[in-house]
Amino acid sequence: MDKYKLFDAEYRFATIIWEVEPINSTELVKICHKRLGWKKSTTYTVLKKLCDRGVLQNVNTIVTSLVTNEQVQKYEGEALLNRTFDGSLPTLLATFLQDRKLSAGEAGELRRMIEDAEE
Repeated sequence: MDKYKLFDAEYRFATIIWEVEPINSTELVKICHKRLGWKKSTTYTVLKKLCDRGVLQNVNTIVTSLVTNEQVQKYEGEALLNRTFDGSLPTLLATFLQDRKLSAGEAGELRRMIEDAEE
């Protein structure tokens, strides 16, 4: 399995780590209980799974990420584009903009992104 592919619960867990890393695993258990309603065993199971996949590391009870949120978002965005829109970025944008108006700032930001991406 690709290390950038995170399921919903894994992504919520990783988000916590990205926010607070480095974090002691005992403190992580407390945060996951508070935010996700997870038991200690659930936190450690997901932690081990993501460490085994190379997403996180747990060294001397200090948990840090090996993969960034941006890497996961890029992977998920490309997967969505390919799976749902047959790889067509114009189709994706047309679908998302179909019933939405952009502010001048949003439109300008998109124009700049397109200009920067042009060959």
